[in-house]
Formats: sequence, C-alpha cells, structure tokens
Amino acid sequence: MASDKAYVDFVMDQLSAVHGVSSRKMFGEYAIYVGAKVVALICDNSLFVKPTEAGRKYIGHPVEAPAYKGAKPSFLIQDAVDDREWLQNLFTLTEAELPQPKPKKKTAPKKKAVKIN
Repeated sequence: MASDKAYVDFVMDQLSAVHGVSSRKMFGEYAIYVGAKVVALICDNSLFVKPTEAGRKYIGHPVEAPAYKGAKPSFLIQDAVDDREWLQNLFTLTEAELPQPKPKKKTAPKKKAVKIN
C-alpha cells in the first residue's frame, strides 16, 4: 500500500524548520532527506527513521521495525510525529551521525553507433 501524499505533507510540515529537508517519491513510498542524506522513509503512512546511537539515546526505548519486507530495522515513530520540536530534534541528531553518501560512479558516455554504407 502506497503512502498518502497528505501524510507525507504533514510530516514535511512538521520538519519544515530542519535546514535542507526534502522528500522524494520512490516506488510509491517516500524518502526524507536532510541535505544529501536519507534520514527516514515513509512507508504505508508510517515514519521510519534510520537508527543511530544519538537517536536511540534521544528516543529512550525506540520501537524498531523494518520499513518494508527485507529492510533493516529502523526506528518506527508513531505518536511523536505530532510533536514538531521533538521530531525536528530527532532528525537533526540523526543527520549529524549518518555518514555522507558515497559519490556516484560516473559512467562513460555511450558511443554512437556508426553506420557504414
């Protein structure tokens, strides 16, 4: 089941004060970025934040669950989504601890086929 755009818009509004926050639709679900880092996923209208030690300390006893079948467990954020300041702090702490994404490999340009008459 794909996430509703209304739920994604609500979460993004809650995070509006986080510098560089954005979302991107992927396979019917959404990734939430802070800068170039994927910090969370929204799947089936649930918010899953990447696990970090800082996030674990901030939450206390997080509920962990995979965002989708076969995924690694993430922090499932349920009722706290309504607490704007708490959520913004969690995203700021999580982003600070996550590594920079690996640079994408540049691929060689495709060679045009030459037609010989």
